This record gives sequence, C-alpha cells and structure tokens, in this order.
Amino acid sequence: MPEIDRLVMKFGGTSIGTGKRIRGVAEIVRRNRAPETVVVTSAMAGVTNGLVEMANTVVKGIAEEEIRGFVGDIREKHLATIEEAVSQDHRELGIVEVERLCMELEKVLVGVSYVGELTPRSLDYIMSFGERLSAPIVSGALNSLGIRSRWFTGLEAGIVTDSNFGKAQPLWKIANKRIKKVLTPEMRNGIPVVTGFVAGDGEGRITTLSRGGSDYTAAILGAALEAEEIWIWTDVDGMMTTDPKLVKEARIIKEISYIEAMELAYFGAKVLHPKTIEPAMEKGIPVRVRNTFNPANPGTLIVRKQDKIRETVKAITVMENLVLLTISGVGMIGVPGVAAKVFGALAEAKVNILMISQGSSEVNISLVIARSDLERAVETIKREFVTKNVVREVQYNPEVAAVAIVGAGMQGTKGVAARVFTAVAEADVNVLMIAQGSSEVNISFVVGRKDAKTVAKALHDEFVMGK
Repeated sequence: MPEIDRLVMKFGGTSIGTGKRIRGVAEIVRRNRAPETVVVTSAMAGVTNGLVEMANTVVKGIAEEEIRGFVGDIREKHLATIEEAVSQDHRELGIVEVERLCMELEKVLVGVSYVGELTPRSLDYIMSFGERLSAPIVSGALNSLGIRSRWFTGLEAGIVTDSNFGKAQPLWKIANKRIKKVLTPEMRNGIPVVTGFVAGDGEGRITTLSRGGSDYTAAILGAALEAEEIWIWTDVDGMMTTDPKLVKEARIIKEISYIEAMELAYFGAKVLHPKTIEPAMEKGIPVRVRNTFNPANPGTLIVRKQDKIRETVKAITVMENLVLLTISGVGMIGVPGVAAKVFGALAEAKVNILMISQGSSEVNISLVIARSDLERAVETIKREFVTKNVVREVQYNPEVAAVAIVGAGMQGTKGVAARVFTAVAEADVNVLMIAQGSSEVNISFVVGRKDAKTVAKALHDEFVMGK
C-alpha cells in the first residue's frame, strides 16, 4: 500500500468488543498510523442495542432498582474493559469518565420512566452513551502504547448537524470549518479518538447519524480533513460478491467503484453504512474495508473509477424485511400528479421508498418499503386517496425480498438483463417486480422471501463463478 500522510480509521463494535480486542485495535493503529491520523470508534458490541431496549422498556414505567441494575452492568462491563485494555498509569481518566457517564445515564433513564415519554431527542441522547463510554477506553489504550491521545464526541470534534433526531444530516459548511479547526492541531500532536454515530445540532443538543452511522462519521471527518484514505475496520475481510450466509462460494472483491459500493450498501450489504461513500466520493478519497482480526489482508479498496473492469456483474445482494405495496384504481388513469401526491404523502409520513415500478397503463403503482413502515404507509394512502375515487385498493405482500445485481461492467453490455432473468427462471422462481435505473449499474427485482437464497445462488453461479 502507498505511503499515506493523513488517514482516518474507524473501528466497529465487534472490533472493540473486549479489552483484549481494544488492545489489538491500539496495536493496529500504532502499526498503521500515518503522520496525521484520526480514529473513530463505535460502541462496544451489543451496548447500543441494550440501550435502545432499555429506553423502550423504561418508557412504560419500571422500578428504579431495575434501571440501577442495568446501568450497574454497563458500568462494570466498561470498568472491567479499562482494566484489561489500559495500563495502570493511564486508567484514572477513563474510570472517572465511565463513572460520570453512568451516573448521567441513570438519571436520564429514571427521568424517561417518570415522564412516560420517549422522544426522538431523548432516544438519541440515550443511544449516545455507547460511543461516549467506549471512546475514552480506546484513547486510554493508545496512551498506554505511548501515543498521545484525547477523545471527543462528534459534536466536540466539529460535526454539527440539523435537528432531525435519529437521522441527522451534517450542516456541511459549519461542520467542515469546525472539524478542521478542532482536529488539525490534535492530529499534529497525537491521535484524536472521535465517537462514531454521535454528533450535535446548532444548539448543542446530541443528535445521531442513524444506526450504524460510525462509518458515516469517518467519511465526514475524512472529507473535511481531506484525508488521503479512509479505512473501515470491521470483522470481515472486505466487501463480498454476495452474502456468504446465502452462498458459501462468495468471494472478496479486491476493488470496487464508489457507485457500485453505494448500490451494494443501499441494497443491504452490511459491511458499510449506505451514506459512507458520498462524502468520500465528493473529495475523491479512497475508502478501504479491512478486517481487524486479519490485518494482513488488504481488504476491499473503493475508488472513483477502476482502471479495468473485468466483471460484468460485481456482486449480488439481498435485502429482506420488506413489503411490496401496490396501489391501484382506474381513477388513476390520465390523472396528472397522482404519483407525485403518493410519494409526497409517504414522504410526509417519513416512509422511505426503496423501489418504484409503474406500468404505462397507469392502473397501478408498486412500491417497496421497509416492513416497519407498512402500517404507517397503508394508513397514509387510505387517508389521502381511497375516499377521492382515485385509488380503489391498497394491497401488500410482506413476504418478499429485493435482489440487486450490481456492476459497472453492465453499462453498455448487451444481454445482461436476459441472462439475469433466464437464470432466475431456470431456478424456477417467479419475479414479482422489476426496476432498473438509466445508469445501468444496478438491476433490482422483487421475489418471494423464501426464494431469495435460491436466486442469489443462481445469479452468483451465472455471473461470478461463470457456470
């Protein structure tokens, strides 16, 4: 790998799951650090899930003893981790921070329990404790190796967002300026450790960048600091040609373009947060996905454009927990703006549409949405349209999966779609809906959930294994 002068490294929850693993992370940073380096850390594995579960439990009202027991477990977990990961002469700051944060967490949970209300703002605040507890430990482990390190929340590091709690977006002009001001001098004197996923709005209130957003934090910092590379350290060797749980012959992809990586992340490849690529792409910064537990492997390199595209299809991905929603009615024919009104109403109800298909007859519109949004989507469509003699009925199928075939090599290549659907037909699977963008980088379609594994195997054999 080439010499790098400025580098952002992010470590996921499994990478820092124990004190021993945090020591390993510190050693990886020591061996791979650039002259100017920033480390981004997730919460320890399982902590954020536990915080969310407890937040949803306390809102119903529970005894304070249960809250104290929960917080006590978190305190003990992190104190034990400090003892294992940090040398004795660098433990005090971490211990003080863990004690302070756990006292604060207990008060917040008791407050939610008394009020009986969990707002998006309160949930963000509660979820932030995972990263705020892990960052001091990672920083302490670096200090233990003789590397000067301080830790920062995302807001302290300069990531200022809007106030859309749960899915906050950076205010780029403000954030870029503040990140440079805060972290540039820190990088010259040591290695700052920044909480992933956690940021703050203009009023200083804690926000989060959506679940799994630590990758996005690394990309935001990398773009603002004009890093030469961004490394996402995780628990796999890189991005793969498909999910190895579905197809055991799945292979590591050595190099992939930004657009391909974005499509794969959007359609369910769990290695990267879908928003990670955009800030890096804007600045042309390569992103490398590497394995904390196999650091000798160079992983997957994500770049603007590959020198040579050998593969027509780079990967096949499957997204589950979806619903195929069909809105139909002869009253839709020839009526201008029906689709716009449908999408506008669903957007207002905060329902994200993953795929869209409409026939030229205009009799129906088919949408793919997350299963968690189903009830809200159906209520919204019925309220807006059914009584206006436009939409006759709303049907939905919750037993579906979306399959996406991704590859820059498909651009201008004839017969790819024919090969795709021939392979699916030969696997004896029925296609319920098809969508393809004009970029030709992605062909997406919907099948029954029970058929997803069969389809993934058939397409992997056809395009990757060359059978």
